[in-house]
Amino acid sequence: MRLATDIGGTFTDLVYLDDATGQVGLAKASSTPPAFADGIMDALRKSGVPPEAIDHFVHGTTVVINALTERKGAKTALVTTEGCRDVLAIGRANRPDIYNLRFRKQEPFVPRHLRFEVRERCNYKGEIVTPLDLATVDAVADELAAAEVGAVAVSFLHSYANPAHERQVADILRQRLPGVTVTAASDLTREWREYERTSTAVLNAFVQPVASSYLGALERDLRGAGVASRLNAMKSNGGTQSFEVLAEQPIHLVESGPVGGVIGAVAIGKAIGITDLITLDIGGTTAKCTLVDDGIVKITTEYRIERDEHNAGYPIKAPVVDIVEIGAGGGSIAWIDDGGALKVGPKSAGAIPGPACYGKGGTQPTVTDANLIAGRINPDYFLGGEITVSVDAARRAMDPIARALGVSVDEAALGVIRIANANMINALKLVSVRRGYDPRDFALIAFGGGGAMHAAALAGELHVNTVIIPPAPGHFSAWGMLMTDPLQDFVQTAVTPATSAAAATIAGRFAALSQEARTFFADRGESPSAVVIEQFADMRYQGQEHTVRVPFPVEGSLADVVETFHQLHNRAYTFRLDTPTEIVNYHVVASVPSPKPALSRLTQGGDGVPKGKRLVDFDEHGRLEATIWERSALPLGRAISGPAVVEEPASTTVISPGQTAVIDEIGNLVITTGAGR
Repeated sequence: MRLATDIGGTFTDLVYLDDATGQVGLAKASSTPPAFADGIMDALRKSGVPPEAIDHFVHGTTVVINALTERKGAKTALVTTEGCRDVLAIGRANRPDIYNLRFRKQEPFVPRHLRFEVRERCNYKGEIVTPLDLATVDAVADELAAAEVGAVAVSFLHSYANPAHERQVADILRQRLPGVTVTAASDLTREWREYERTSTAVLNAFVQPVASSYLGALERDLRGAGVASRLNAMKSNGGTQSFEVLAEQPIHLVESGPVGGVIGAVAIGKAIGITDLITLDIGGTTAKCTLVDDGIVKITTEYRIERDEHNAGYPIKAPVVDIVEIGAGGGSIAWIDDGGALKVGPKSAGAIPGPACYGKGGTQPTVTDANLIAGRINPDYFLGGEITVSVDAARRAMDPIARALGVSVDEAALGVIRIANANMINALKLVSVRRGYDPRDFALIAFGGGGAMHAAALAGELHVNTVIIPPAPGHFSAWGMLMTDPLQDFVQTAVTPATSAAAATIAGRFAALSQEARTFFADRGESPSAVVIEQFADMRYQGQEHTVRVPFPVEGSLADVVETFHQLHNRAYTFRLDTPTEIVNYHVVASVPSPKPALSRLTQGGDGVPKGKRLVDFDEHGRLEATIWERSALPLGRAISGPAVVEEPASTTVISPGQTAVIDEIGNLVITTGAGR
């Protein structure tokens, strides 16, 4: 059995694959904050999978991003090069609201009294300018012990070029401070940018005690239940890695859960011949979207948490799938601001108490309550009837919003849906229009518990003609995790002219990183011959600050790579130059391919008999009598027309008037909106 679990803000999803029969099974349980491992064990019990039969386990978790955003990490200190104590406070001059006279920088994760200096220095070439002064290291160790910190980040100037001092100090501190976790920046990233590297090390140190404790507890629970297989977690770069590695480098879990759905979307797209996709994952707490261009998932090392229109956020210099995430999910709370305007999110009702309609103590109206009032959700079929929801409770919660706006409860619910949709439209534009892509050239693939409910309306707004709702969209991120491979990134900054004279140097640097990658996997029991290597280069025009990530085929020519750079730069920035180019970062992505679920072809569909009809609010089309379908009853290849609602145990798809939908050969529900070019 191959099994994947994904913890969301409201539910914990589980998907399993029986390798012998090809059967795929699903389970869903309520998330159990703060003891999230309990939700996984609940889902495992509900699935009926014998723990001893599991030979492949992948886990997506929100524990790292939650610890960061809720500031529930360890008391953390920073040890840095003499003279660099304030790098976290200085940051970058990239404040987004430059005309805000009341602007205040975000507070560093490490206060100044816990930032310490060591006498040492290397230059940008990695040459030692000032030898490491061990006496200052001993003095800092004494101060750290007195401060009773739980974690320490060590980040020295230019350690990306020469990590010797940094690693030596980290080893000393581990010996002097038993029980304190120590992170060396060079173990996480060997890219330049002093502030970003230091921030990454600090954030990793901040969450490491929490993450290692969580992964350790989950491992104990799984082993106690009889699971003997290797335990892997989903990384932010679209691959997996063992609990053991990620307990030391938990910052790679920052977008662990959402990435699984992106990988699954790519697999679905390739199977049906659509490789230009915009993904939309709407869960209980957030909506997440990304863009897939020609089947390639965009990876960035410029990721920042808590970045918004008012704040620059905190940088993480680690490879992350380029995802835009907003606080607009099914549990997002609707509220009235001081000016009397209706707002939705980012605060969520979560799993506990949940939306008001759950009857678990929630009293504030949410997007789920609004959709229930609008008739889009069947109160008798929520999670396949497993959870009883109350329309009356939803209406009571929405009533204060209605009275504040001077409208009916039904109109207030529709207003909440419109605001939530507007927030999601903005997020979708951030990954498409704002980056030089026309959304009309893409198909929208939607999943998560709420993705199918909102997707067709959003696609209409963006003039996207094709919407794909994959099988079991409510479990899709967990399913996508079964499509992933063990994967590790190796990145090194070394500014090099992209000229034929430097071709041997360029090849040598890529070869060294590739060998490092094979050694990494060999140390973990993988055959070096099984490792697949992909090469990329972050390139720029000479004299520029920004770079563009360019594929660098192992057997490709440098001239072709340079031409690809010109094309990608023109797409991103609308111009190209006839000036020399250079490589800034060498990037090797190493993976070990593993078996994956087959996307079987359907031979027959359902009986084509609808479940019935009910009144559903279709916004500008009004409240109409919609045909209600069970997804498993939809006939293969025969189109159904809106107004219609397609129900399945963990998701609901809303099809507006003028739109059609059909089940394709691998079970996707494909909606044609008629809003394309």
